[in-house]
Amino acid sequence: MSITLEHVSHTYGAGSPFEKKALNDTSVEIHAGEFVGIIGHTGSGKSTFVQLLNGLVQPTEGTVYVDGTDISQKSDAAMAARHKVGMVFQYPEYQLFEETIAKDIAFGPRNFGLSDADVEERVREAMEFVGLDYKTYADRSPFRLSGGQMRRVAIAGVIAIHPDYLILDEPSAGLDPIGRREIFAEIQRWHKEKGITVILVSHNMEDIAQMADRLLVLSHGDIVLDGKPLDIFSTQQEALHQAGVSVPPVTGVLQYLQQQGLPITDRVHTADEGANVIYQWIRGLDHAH
Repeated sequence: MSITLEHVSHTYGAGSPFEKKALNDTSVEIHAGEFVGIIGHTGSGKSTFVQLLNGLVQPTEGTVYVDGTDISQKSDAAMAARHKVGMVFQYPEYQLFEETIAKDIAFGPRNFGLSDADVEERVREAMEFVGLDYKTYADRSPFRLSGGQMRRVAIAGVIAIHPDYLILDEPSAGLDPIGRREIFAEIQRWHKEKGITVILVSHNMEDIAQMADRLLVLSHGDIVLDGKPLDIFSTQQEALHQAGVSVPPVTGVLQYLQQQGLPITDRVHTADEGANVIYQWIRGLDHAH
């Protein structure tokens, strides 16, 4: 069970004066159950990469396989494979179009041919997942909600199709800090409870450090780094700088303190862990005196 890219390239406007290569001869495998973070500068190829994973964009060269099936084919098997990959876009509220929230969330499951009872069950489950009460919100218009609530409805619509692979392209863009925390807590819970594969594109290095167990760094259409986030943040600062990205702020602070001679680790997932590292070092000084 995996998504596999074999020598995949994608060029926009091939043969025209505006030709631009977005991905270069890329081969990579994303395994079932992983939580993969993807970072890179603007124009590095991140969005093209994730859109290739569910067939929204077709390779100019190479092949994308979902669980062994070439998703570029016109077969029923290829369509079923593409349906295993759910995509939440950067501003997913632009995906909303139905007159009620329940109908919008039901659109995907209904297209899969599920019974009315199964569709309603999926809608209720997805609304519960994103923290929207069914009785309160089911019959409301999605266009009378706050931005954060619209984001939740859009995510619920993807969750309702029960994807094996969930792609999130900057899902917290424009959300307040509380909304961000709540959405990511839900996504982490879904990842742990269902074993779903999550692929997260984000500019927020703290989110990546906290949640991802694997990190892909893209630069100019190439995957330049692939490994555990803390390993990359701890040992690949120069390569990250060349790729136009940086370490999480707390990692940067700890690395600065290391350069000043403090014997502390920079391998932390969160700002709280970083603060605790500094606190423990200060306590050690107090005990030494």
